[in-house]
Amino acid sequence: MLLGVMVIILGIVIGSFLNVVIYRVPEGESLIHPGSHCPHCNEPLRGKDLVPLVSYLLQGGRCRYCKERVSVRYPLVEGLTGLVFYLGYLLLGPDWVTLTGYFGYASLAIAIAFIDYDHQIIPDGLVVFGLLWSTGIRGAGTLIEGSPFITLDALWGLLAGGGMFLLIAILSKGGMGGGDVKYMALVGYATGLTSVVLVMFLSFVIGAALSIVLLVSRIKGRKEAIPFGPFISIGWLLTLLFQEPMIQWYFLNLGIG
Repeated sequence: MLLGVMVIILGIVIGSFLNVVIYRVPEGESLIHPGSHCPHCNEPLRGKDLVPLVSYLLQGGRCRYCKERVSVRYPLVEGLTGLVFYLGYLLLGPDWVTLTGYFGYASLAIAIAFIDYDHQIIPDGLVVFGLLWSTGIRGAGTLIEGSPFITLDALWGLLAGGGMFLLIAILSKGGMGGGDVKYMALVGYATGLTSVVLVMFLSFVIGAALSIVLLVSRIKGRKEAIPFGPFISIGWLLTLLFQEPMIQWYFLNLGIG
């Protein structure tokens, strides 16, 4: 119980940092300097203003200094990251190499989803970070558990994910962006061939469903681009958490299991 609470707190704290990543990386700003400040009045925030979730709630969702309303995006990202971390802790077991890898992938998926939704870009720096993170986790697995460092499955996943999306980008003549191609290649490298196929399937299904919702609700217009990165992120998170039961359900319902 206590460990689960600690995982939630860790997720909320990481979510607070992800807000900085989401806001600053697309603008080419440093993640370190200047320190956190109000986006309206630019007043530097003190320690009491920076307690994730708590400060927002205690201050009624407003800046302590200029009283302007603070975007609900900030507590949303913090709470979402805490929830996603806790689900990983519950579902992926006590293997801390696997769990640490998941925390990094989940953080990356959340950051990319919001950045792509806001700006229609997937920063190369985040893709490179993901490749390095995955390689580091594989190295830790080799040292601690004796698992293979780089497997053919990872390389096939990279080629399948990146190759399929590259083909779609070429055939759609710009309908799929280069960032999506690189992102799916990263997902394939991080999770392997079987997993990346599932991620692709889920991302297309979720993308179709949510695109209809966005259009019907008029959140997006017919001529507005709907970024695909968030759908990849949702598919990736669902695969990381529920791949085994989803595959079992699929084969059982086909009468194969």
